[in-house]
Amino acid sequence: MKYTYTEKKDTRSGFGAGLAELADKNPNVVALCADLIGSLKMEKFIEKAPERFFQIGIAEANMMGIAAGLSITGKIPFTGTFANFSTSRVYDQIRQSIAYSGKNVKICASHAGLTLGEDGATHQVLEDIGMMKMLPGMTVINPCDYNQTKAATIAIAEHEGPVYLRFGRPTVPVFIPEDMPFEIGKGILLQEGTDVTIVATGHLVWESLVAADELEKEGISCEVINIHTIKPLDEEIIIKSVEKTGKIVTAEEHNYLGGLGESVAGMLARKRPTRQEFVAVNDTFGESATPAELMKKYKIDAAAVKEAVKRILAN
Repeated sequence: MKYTYTEKKDTRSGFGAGLAELADKNPNVVALCADLIGSLKMEKFIEKAPERFFQIGIAEANMMGIAAGLSITGKIPFTGTFANFSTSRVYDQIRQSIAYSGKNVKICASHAGLTLGEDGATHQVLEDIGMMKMLPGMTVINPCDYNQTKAATIAIAEHEGPVYLRFGRPTVPVFIPEDMPFEIGKGILLQEGTDVTIVATGHLVWESLVAADELEKEGISCEVINIHTIKPLDEEIIIKSVEKTGKIVTAEEHNYLGGLGESVAGMLARKRPTRQEFVAVNDTFGESATPAELMKKYKIDAAAVKEAVKRILAN
């Protein structure tokens, strides 16, 4: 495999490291948290810039309103709480106070997807990408590892407009080079192939690389693309790939309704109709178990990616 790893880290720590770096680099960056400083790894930002940190408490709707107000003064607010509370609990405030007027607020959402694990379905969120990508002007980013999350956190401070940045709780392989540039809206071709295109986001990028490596041993050549930005979608890299392979599998830690797969399917239906298989959660809530158990049960792991590739090649 071209990409290997020597350690595992949680993507939320990548966010914390990026935010801490912004404390030094950009005096306009401010951070707000809804009583989850440790979970969002915001301690280092607070150490460096305590006067630019606001503890809002368990009042997420107020946090979004305060962030919108701070943005009017020229500040760049980064809000921090769980993905479930960053979206469904505060959707009205985001729509009306942030998205509608294009406020420069960065909505940073940890513990996304099933891999929140043992906290169960009430805290897991599998519909957040769909909710956020439907808001006009909202950029939606879902990085794959510690290094890419750190780079994305730094990059969105330079982007004018609202951003939804999604990351997770579990430790996952760190395989993206630390110095790889992060360009919003530009996918990354990780591995070339000829038989099928695998387009993945978030934690499913590594799972897709593992699947592709195992399939290569069986004589199946997979092209793997990391789509870290779901909106705006890098249409060019996807179309170029499927013009070569003629088949595509999308992989994500999200409901198949409203996620990356539907964005890709809609785009291809308009521009380059292509056979597609989805690796995603099948219209259900999660439950309490370990991340690995949940990924296996809900068929969003490397084995599920392999199955999807074989299905599409068999038909």
